[in-house]
Amino acid sequence: MMSPPDRFLRLGDVLDRTGLSRATLYRKIQSGTFPRQVRLAERCCGWRESAVTEWMRNPIFYSVDDFPPQA
Repeated sequence: MMSPPDRFLRLGDVLDRTGLSRATLYRKIQSGTFPRQVRLAERCCGWRESAVTEWMRNPIFYSVDDFPPQA
């Protein structure tokens, strides 16, 4: 059985889903406690929906070091 393709979420969608402020989101990315964004084009970034969902399962103890990089 094939899993559905991973979608990319833009900044507004991530902020809406997580309830974080923009400043807090970027602070968490810097500290490694929120998934890093993926460059989609020269001036366009997004977050993998699966990574944001994984963070939402356990935001207190999430660490990017716990998850292998996705291709």
